[in-house]
Amino acid sequence: MRYAVDHVTSQLGAAPDDTLGISAVVPVWDEAPSLTQLRGELVAGLEATGRTFEILFVDDGSTDGTAALIDAFAADDPRIRAVHLRKHYGKSPALAAAFDRVRGEIVITLDGDLQDDPAFISEFVARIEGGADLVSGYKQVRHDPVGKTLPSRVFNAVVRRVSGVPLRDFNCGFKAYRLACIRELSVYGGFHRFLPVLASERGFRVEELVVQHRPRTHGHSKFGATRLFEGSLDLLTVLMVTRFRTRPLHLFGVLAGVSGFTGLSLLTYLSLLWFMGEPIGTRPLLTLGVLLTLASIQFVGTGLVAELLVRTTITSREIVSVREGPARLPAASMRAPALPAGAETPTRDAAP
Repeated sequence: MRYAVDHVTSQLGAAPDDTLGISAVVPVWDEAPSLTQLRGELVAGLEATGRTFEILFVDDGSTDGTAALIDAFAADDPRIRAVHLRKHYGKSPALAAAFDRVRGEIVITLDGDLQDDPAFISEFVARIEGGADLVSGYKQVRHDPVGKTLPSRVFNAVVRRVSGVPLRDFNCGFKAYRLACIRELSVYGGFHRFLPVLASERGFRVEELVVQHRPRTHGHSKFGATRLFEGSLDLLTVLMVTRFRTRPLHLFGVLAGVSGFTGLSLLTYLSLLWFMGEPIGTRPLLTLGVLLTLASIQFVGTGLVAELLVRTTITSREIVSVREGPARLPAASMRAPALPAGAETPTRDAAP
């Protein structure tokens, strides 16, 4: 089990198996000052869609009264549910806890710090109805200090280049998912940043939507300077999971090939010197050549063992993703049109 849920608070409303139109998921960690305003804006934004909905506030081990506040929301409104984690696990486990419990055909995620504008929910829903499986927000105009925006730009550029998914803001928490999409995604560690990459690799249609980013008015950012380093490690894990989960020998085979070729080339060179009468017993290249050759054999062995593990543990659900229903037209581009230089993102007024 990836997380421990303390309890879920909700009024008696829709049965657990009843399907709703939209599920809004808000992971929160010590965001009590923002939640009352966020609740009002979120309800207004969801009501503007004309669909049935639920709101899941996920308390990620808060200590500032957040837990009691979202319990009060749930007691006051049957459309609101409060999910409490037993301790602070992080954003990915918080999302995983919510994804296990959502009942909406469309799932909206947004942060609890009021920087995401719920009035854009209707546009997310429209994009999902238009055929997208995942719509990722793009905060083209950001209201954050340079110490947060600069590492984010570097991270986004690296992920975009390495993954091949042409989104410009992987870190944006404001996203919309088709329910079938999240049912096939595993969210743990720091994978919440890479859900578009995981979805794209599974064959889901990923699009981008420019959203309004508002200045933080309460509290402070929970992400520090270590996010770039941690995200880089998570990116390596994602690449391993998406590209080599079903064929690990292809990865270890490449490593074995490079190592073995280099090692054998060095040993061949040293052998020629030895035939020419030069001593090679004390040369460092001899040790390096032997080590690289042995390493290549170990890489092949590790790859074969990994193939055996995959053969005995993998399921057909991990190998292919099957879409139910009629075919949908492909998107012309997954990127949203860029705003003119210096332009502010247009605001949206939620329905009263």
